Amino acid sequence: NTFIPHYVVERIGRVLNDRSCSIRDSKILILGVAYKKDVDDVRESPALEIMEILQAKGALLSYSDPYIPRLHKMRAYDFSHMSSLPLNEDVLKSQDLVLITTDHSSIDYQWVVDHASTIVDTRNATRRVTRGREKVVKA
Repeated sequence: NTFIPHYVVERIGRVLNDRSCSIRDSKILILGVAYKKDVDDVRESPALEIMEILQAKGALLSYSDPYIPRLHKMRAYDFSHMSSLPLNEDVLKSQDLVLITTDHSSIDYQWVVDHASTIVDTRNATRRVTRGREKVVKA
């Protein structure tokens, strides 16, 4: 399990490379930072380690989570400068990649796929998506 965040970041790097981009300076939206779906707890969330690795590689990070309006300083991570962005068409279209790390049931994943250019899905949240499947990569 300790290698999973590194695997996800490696996968993101390959997906971006396939689109002639790199992690550095890419705008990446983390969709869901809670530990598990439909909760407001970030402790032990794998999203935080993924975010730390991506940030160290120069990614321009943001996140959207209906349960986590603001991140706070924690023992191992400090994303206290970040607040959840509204999940809207403009936010999705402005990103190079959307990374789904928590599969909250309140999110319409078909709508996300319709408006995002590239999605890496770590939770199989897009399993029922019928349009735009070519934009979705599983991780």
